[in-house]
Amino acid sequence: MLRLLLLLPLLIAFSTNATPKTSVVVALMDESRPTEDKARDGGRKPAEVMTFLGVEPGMTVIDVIAASGYYTEVLSRTVGTGGKVYAQNPAAVLKFREGANDKALGQRLADNRLPNVIRWDRETTALGIAPESVDFAMTALNFHDIYNSSGKDAAVGFAKHIFDVLKPGAVFGVIDHEGAASADNQSLHRMQGGLALEALLEAGFSIESTSNTLRNSEDDLSKMVFDPSMRGKTDRFLIKAVKPG
Repeated sequence: MLRLLLLLPLLIAFSTNATPKTSVVVALMDESRPTEDKARDGGRKPAEVMTFLGVEPGMTVIDVIAASGYYTEVLSRTVGTGGKVYAQNPAAVLKFREGANDKALGQRLADNRLPNVIRWDRETTALGIAPESVDFAMTALNFHDIYNSSGKDAAVGFAKHIFDVLKPGAVFGVIDHEGAASADNQSLHRMQGGLALEALLEAGFSIESTSNTLRNSEDDLSKMVFDPSMRGKTDRFLIKAVKPG
């Protein structure tokens, strides 16, 4: 905890945004990208996120708890034909809401539509990916579920499994809904960004920077993230964690 308290002022001081690379913007403008995905871009700012996190063509990457695959497709188009994307989901996520994520991801990948994507239906505790073989990992709007349902140790353990498959120097990007210290964040599906930072540090990562790209000062952190007035508009933290080289 002391390490985190010493680090937080630096993170606040050096929170950065990234001007999206033209190549990423062009890749995401492709007309074959789903209209539903493009409609979500305003809140998710995928080109800015990919640029900030340093995703490059040719990388091998993993979308951890990919759900229906919004970021899987973003990653697919960003790493290009020379790259590879693991779209990983545990069984519980695929069964959620009568298999909605399973069906949506299956439709997204049907007919080899994204040929550089490998559907990876594995538990995060048993990824089956060679250690230190992945250039980049990310998880979006999932860390709070692990932390809130199973506690800090589970969140640290989750991050360690990702740490193990990453190459030295590789980035783990974490996006989630910001929560208030005084709130019932479990029922709101939120978490404090500082708790995520602490868990990542305990898992062995260093924190290179955070970003204000997905911040929304109009979110007072009091509403559940699925509230119609908040859905897609929550205040979100974006962390760039690095496996030390």
